[in-house]
Amino acid sequence: MGKTVAELQTIVTELGMPRFTARQISQWLHQKGATTFDEMTNISKNHRQRLADNYTCGRSTYIERQESADGTVKYLFPTIDGKAVETVYIPEGDRATLCVSSQVGCKMNCMFCHTGKQGFQGNLGVADILNQIYSVEHAERLTNIVFMGQGEPLDNYDAVMAAIGIITGEEGWAWSPRRITVSTVGLRRNLERFLRDSECHLAVSLHFPIHELRGQYMPAERQMPIADVIETLRRYDWSHQRRLSMEYTMFDGINDTTLMAKEVVKLLRGLDCRVNLIRYHSVPGVPLADTPLERMTAFRDYLTRHGIFTTIRTSRGQDIDAACGLLNSKSRTTTDS
Repeated sequence: MGKTVAELQTIVTELGMPRFTARQISQWLHQKGATTFDEMTNISKNHRQRLADNYTCGRSTYIERQESADGTVKYLFPTIDGKAVETVYIPEGDRATLCVSSQVGCKMNCMFCHTGKQGFQGNLGVADILNQIYSVEHAERLTNIVFMGQGEPLDNYDAVMAAIGIITGEEGWAWSPRRITVSTVGLRRNLERFLRDSECHLAVSLHFPIHELRGQYMPAERQMPIADVIETLRRYDWSHQRRLSMEYTMFDGINDTTLMAKEVVKLLRGLDCRVNLIRYHSVPGVPLADTPLERMTAFRDYLTRHGIFTTIRTSRGQDIDAACGLLNSKSRTTTDS
């Protein structure tokens, strides 16, 4: 399932099958939702058997499902190498957003993120990424995809971009890239590639506007200062429909003061972006508290008055540990149930 048409053409040729079979396979996998080769009825039975003898489709169902009181659904999916990863489905009115993971665990180790506590257990392959999208219930209802689950998407750049290429390609779902958002802490070595090669929206995990403070809670800041990330973003033309957003999780008494709001304005002045304020969701063993709504509102209003479009994001799925920063599949494997 993670192969491009060109890669499938190489495979079918090696198996002694016509090259056009590759396009048929791709259509069955990505457009018709086939989970086995037997379902590919316009391919001869002999060729289907040859495929089954050498390959698998790459589709697998979830091994666990939890539904929140607010309708959010969290899935645990197996990976091809025997690990597991979490995916979150968020329905809201006529929208249905899927929060997709790109890695098992994460290298970034942000203090306030439960995924970071898991450590890094490996990159997801293209098939593992697509399986999350194709195998959730009501996949056909999806209106948006956000790469904001487990992992740093730009740290698994090639697989993430290949999956996006299939979703947006004619052989896949032919989605507009404007329906997809990719998040990053600011991995500059691939950020410029992403800006150049993709038309998807970008979300930057800002959280702290000051270098020293951000470095205390986000180790990536030491090698990738947010000021340098913002400077990279300033060189890009954001005047078209592509959207840039800054994610800002708020911590009581730390980054929610008027001083911090002034620093955000200073950092982002003149950059065409929006800021999303996010409630902090407690992580075991982390001595941080969430900011009261009254102070979040005041912070939002300050940024808005100073020309930065700012919203307070609604928290979803907290009762099933599906909200921002809570995903963690540590010690979960395909044998767990």
